[in-house]
Amino acid sequence: MEKLELHISQVNSKLQTLLKRYSVLQKQTEQQQEQIEMLKSQLEGNEQKIKTLEEQQYILKAAAGSLNATDKKAFEQTIAKYIREIDKCIALLSE
Repeated sequence: MEKLELHISQVNSKLQTLLKRYSVLQKQTEQQQEQIEMLKSQLEGNEQKIKTLEEQQYILKAAAGSLNATDKKAFEQTIAKYIREIDKCIALLSE
């Protein structure tokens, strides 16, 4: 009978250890998820900054008259996109 109680005690001890490890790992997972979300947010912000800076670069090059053919085409497409968006807004406002 003592053997059985000893075995149960050992199993119980191991189970408690596993539960503690599980709890620690669960907390680490939550922290890592929060960090992932924060990094995703930073990445989105950085991508938006890059896009804004590229647009400013096109505008500066256009103002200086130093656009090559590829940049000029990309700049014209960007302007056309903005014009379409403005036209959509005007159409929505006039309804």
